[in-house]
Amino acid sequence: MAAMALSATSVAVFFFLAVLSGGDAAVVEHTFVVSQVKMNRACRGDTLVTVVNGQLPGPAIEVTEGDSVVVHLVNKSPYGLTIHWHGVKQRLNCWADGVDMVTQCPIQPGRNFTYRFNVAGQEGTLWWHAHVASFRATVHGALIIRPRSGVTSYPFPEPHKEIPIFIGEWWEVDLVKLDTTLGDGVDYNPVNTTINGKLGDLYNCSVHLCDSGCEGALEDNFIIEVEQGKTYLLRIVNAALFSEYYLKIAGHRFTVVAADANYVKPYTTDIIAIAPGESVDAIVLADAPPGKYYMVALGNQQPPPDIQIPPLSSRVLVKYNYNPSKEQALTLGASVMAPEMPDQHNTIASFYFHGNMTGSFAHLPVPVHVDEHLFISLALGVICRGGHVPSPSLPCSKLNGSILAATMNNISFEFPSNVSLLEAHYRGNMSNAGMLHKLPDKPPIVYNFTDRAMISEGSEEAALESTLIATTVRRFRFNTTVEIVFQSTTVLQSDSNPMHLHGHDFFVLAQGLGNYNAERDVGRYNLVDPPVRNTVLVPSSGWAAIRFVTDNPGVWFLHCHYGFHMSIGMAVVFEVDNGQTLNTTLAPPPADLPICEQHDSSVAYE
Repeated sequence: MAAMALSATSVAVFFFLAVLSGGDAAVVEHTFVVSQVKMNRACRGDTLVTVVNGQLPGPAIEVTEGDSVVVHLVNKSPYGLTIHWHGVKQRLNCWADGVDMVTQCPIQPGRNFTYRFNVAGQEGTLWWHAHVASFRATVHGALIIRPRSGVTSYPFPEPHKEIPIFIGEWWEVDLVKLDTTLGDGVDYNPVNTTINGKLGDLYNCSVHLCDSGCEGALEDNFIIEVEQGKTYLLRIVNAALFSEYYLKIAGHRFTVVAADANYVKPYTTDIIAIAPGESVDAIVLADAPPGKYYMVALGNQQPPPDIQIPPLSSRVLVKYNYNPSKEQALTLGASVMAPEMPDQHNTIASFYFHGNMTGSFAHLPVPVHVDEHLFISLALGVICRGGHVPSPSLPCSKLNGSILAATMNNISFEFPSNVSLLEAHYRGNMSNAGMLHKLPDKPPIVYNFTDRAMISEGSEEAALESTLIATTVRRFRFNTTVEIVFQSTTVLQSDSNPMHLHGHDFFVLAQGLGNYNAERDVGRYNLVDPPVRNTVLVPSSGWAAIRFVTDNPGVWFLHCHYGFHMSIGMAVVFEVDNGQTLNTTLAPPPADLPICEQHDSSVAYE
C-alpha cells in the first residue's frame, strides 16, 4: 500500500524491554530534529517549512498500551518550541505536557530536551504537535497506541491494514507572522487543504500564479491501494488551524469505532465530520466494484454575514489493486468516481455526526454528584491597544485603536513571560507568574448568546465587546467532579469551537442548538453511555455539556483548537491540587527542564 511512512530511516528507534507494573512493556525511543527545510508545494519549490526530521507529517510514534516513550528533541530551528502529546493523560507527569509558558519554558534554538511519559490505560489514535505560535500546521505527527494483548483484541474485526490520515493546511505565510497578526484582522488564509502533507490534484498550478519554481500542472495525490473484500482502519486526525472538515469516499461507507483514543459503539455513516484537535478511527470495507474512487476532505464554514474564507478541499485517490480485462480497462479508462459533498455552509451534518456518537460500556461510570458547575461563554471581543478596556465614554478609537480578542466569560488569556505556570505552581507561589485572574463561574452579562444580529458590527454587540486580558486560572481540589457547559455565541462571528482539555478525558453529556437552558436540557444528558473525549466540538450557535474528575494534579490547559481563536486568547488554565498520598502527588520536575531565556517576545504563543 502506498500509505504514509510511519517512521523515517534517519530516525534511530530503539526498543528496550523493561519490566513495569502490570506486565512486560517496552521503552520506545525517538529522536526528533526540528529544522527548516525547503519543500515543493503549490507551484513553488522554495517554501521554507519548519518540520521534524524533514517530514510532513512528522514521524509516527507507534507503541503498545503501557509502554514508556522517550523523545529527544533537538531544536535546530530558529524558534523556541515545545511539543504537546495531544490526548496523552500524563498522569502525575504534567512536566511532559509540552505547553509553552504553561507547563514549560520553550526549548530554545540550538538546545535539546527529552520528553519522557507513559501511555498506560489508553488505546487508539492520538497525535503530537508543536504548541508554540502556529507551528502545529507543519510540526505534527501520529501517536498510535495498540492494545497490550495485540491487534486481535481490538473490539472490532482485525483490519487488513492501518492508515494514518492527517488533514492539514498549506500556508505560504511565515507562521510566526501569521500568529502575531491574527488579532489585527489581517486577511491571511491557507493556500488549500492537505492530506498527509499533499495538496492533491484539486490544486491546479495552471490556474494559479506560477513563478520560476513552478513544476507541473497538478499537485500529487496521496494514494491508498486496496484489495477487494478487505478492511482498512483509517486513523484520521484534523491538524488544521482554521477549519472543521467533512470526509467522504465515493461508493464506500465508514464504520466509526473510536474517537480521541476512546472506543465508541460502532456506527456506520457515509460522512465523517472532524474538527481541529479531534481524532477518529474508522473502518472502511473495500466492497465497491474494482476501480478508482476519491476520498474528499471539504472544509465547512458559517454562512454570511460571518467573514468568508476561500473554500478549502483536497482529495485522496483510493485505488483497487486488480488486473482488469481489456474490456474492463476500456470501460473504466481513467475515470475516477467522486463523492457528493455537503455544501460548505452546511454545519448540521457535523451536529448529527457528533451527536450520534456513544461510548463503549467499558469506560468508568459517569459521576452523578457534581461538585462545581461552570457555564463558559465562547466569544470574540475587543481590547484597546495597550491593554485598556473600552467603554462607551472612552472607546478604543479615542485611544490607540483596537485588536480582536477571543474570550471565555469575557476574559482573553494572556501567557506569562518569565516563568511557566507549572513551575510557579510547584514552588507554591503562582503569583510568581504574574497577575492571575480567577475564571468566573459564568459570564458577567447574560444575553441572547445566539442572536445572529450580533455577528455584524453595530449597536447590538457593542456593549458585549469589552474584554479583560489576563492570565486566567481556575483552581480545583484533587478529585473534584466538574461540569462545564460551553456556550458558543454570535458576538462578531458564529463559529463552532473545538475545546480541548489537557491531562484529562471527559464525558460529553449532551449538545444542543441555541441557548442552553438548564431546566430543559439537563433532562437530555446521556448518563448511561456518553462518548469519552479530550476535545468537544461546541456547535455553532449552540452548546455542549461535559463532566470530568480532576484526578491528575498539575496545571492543565483548556483551549479552543482553532488556531485563530487560540492565538487571540480563547483559553484558561485549570490548576489541580495534589491529593493526600504520594500516588496522587505531582512528581518533581526533570533535571533538564528548559529554563526561561530571552526570546522573541513578538511570538504569540499557542
